[in-house]
Amino acid sequence: MNRKTLKRYHRALIRSLAIRTIKKYQPGVIAITGSVGKTSAKDALYAVLSSHRTVRATTKNFNNELGVPLTILGSYPEIGGWFFWLKVIGMACLRLLFRMQYPELLILEYGIDKPGDMKYLLDIARPQIAVVTAIGQIPVHVEFFSGPEALAREKAKIVEGLPSTGFAVLNSDDEVVYDMRERTRAHVMGYGFNEGAEVRITNYEVRMDDGVPAGISFKLNYGGSFVPVRLDGVFGRAQAYATAAAASIGIVFGLNLVKIAEAVHGFKAPAGRGRLIPGIKHTFLFDDAYNAAPLSMRAAVDTLEHLQAKRKVAILGDMLEIGKYTVEAHEEIGMLIPERFAVLVTVGPRAKFIAEAARRGGMPPKAVISFDTVEEAIPEMEHILKKGDLVLIKASHAIGLDKLVAALAAEN
Repeated sequence: MNRKTLKRYHRALIRSLAIRTIKKYQPGVIAITGSVGKTSAKDALYAVLSSHRTVRATTKNFNNELGVPLTILGSYPEIGGWFFWLKVIGMACLRLLFRMQYPELLILEYGIDKPGDMKYLLDIARPQIAVVTAIGQIPVHVEFFSGPEALAREKAKIVEGLPSTGFAVLNSDDEVVYDMRERTRAHVMGYGFNEGAEVRITNYEVRMDDGVPAGISFKLNYGGSFVPVRLDGVFGRAQAYATAAAASIGIVFGLNLVKIAEAVHGFKAPAGRGRLIPGIKHTFLFDDAYNAAPLSMRAAVDTLEHLQAKRKVAILGDMLEIGKYTVEAHEEIGMLIPERFAVLVTVGPRAKFIAEAARRGGMPPKAVISFDTVEEAIPEMEHILKKGDLVLIKASHAIGLDKLVAALAAEN
C-alpha cells in the first residue's frame, strides 16, 4: 500500500468514526462558516454557551475534511505522529463500544476550499444551527471556484440542509449572506448594525484609557430590550459582529441579554486576530496577522482609523487564494492607505500592488517600503518604527507575519 493510498484510507477511517460517534451520542451541532470572522464567532459562542452546557469547539484551524472529524472525536490542540493517530482511533473505538462522557454541544467551523467541500462536511455532521459570518464581494478561496457567486452557493448549502426546526443565524449587513435566508426552511435570525437586524448592534465606540486604546463597547438590542457590552483588549467591528452572532444563538438557547453580556465580558480575541499588544520602542502592535481576505483587510484598516496614535504604520502582506482578483483586490487596499497611515511596509510579491496603489494615491515614495519576505523585513523594522507608533500587521497566514509580531513584541 503506497503512501497516498494509506493517507486516503486513514482519512476515511477518521471520517467513519466521527459519523458513528455523532450517530451514537447525538450532540447538538452548531456549524459556522463564512470567508472571515469564523473563529472569533466560534470563540464568542463558546464563551456564551460553555457556562450553561457541556461544549466542545473547534481548535486552531481544524475546520476542514480532517479537522472537523478530529474535533468530533476529541479535544486535540495539535496533530502529531503515529502515536497520536493510534490514540485518536483507539479512544474513538472505545467511545463507540462503551457509553462514555460526551459534550452536549459541538461548535464546528466549516472551512470551504473547493467545490464539494461543504457536502463532504455536512455528510459527517449535519447541524441544527448554522451561522454564516461574512463573505464579501471578493472572498478568500474564490480562486478554486468560477466566481464569488459559486463560492456563495457552496457555503449556502449549510443553511439549505437545516431542518425546519433549526436556526440560520445570518449576518444581515452582508448582502450575499443575508440573501441565504431565501434558501432555508429553518428559522432565520439576522444580526448586525442595520435597523432590520433582529439582534442589532448600536452605540459602538472605541474606549481609551490615558490615551491608549483599551477596548470597545456597544449595545446589543433584541425584542425591545438592550444591554451594554464592554470588551477589554478587543477592537474592531468584527468583534462586535462575533458577539452579536453568539448572542443570537444564546437567545435560541433561552438565555437573556444580561446573561449573554456577562458571559462575553471576558472574551479575548484569539492570537493573530485583532489583539493590541505592546511592541518594541514603546509602540503598540495591532496583531491581525493570522489570515487575510479583502473584506477582513479593509475591516482592519478601518479599525485602525478609529484608534488614536502619534503615528500609524501599516505592515501588510499578500492576500492569497483570490485568483484572478489578486491585482484588483490588493490595489483597492492600497488606495485606502495614504489618508490613514504615515508609513506603509509591504511583504510579499502580491503586496507590492498595495504599495504601488498607495504611491499613486499620494503617499510619499519614501514612506512606502517593500520586502519580498518576512525574514528580510524583520531586521529593518527596528529602524522604521518610532516611539508611540500604532502598527497594523496583517496578511494571509502563509506569509508568516506572525514571526514579525513575535520579533516586535515588547517582551522580546
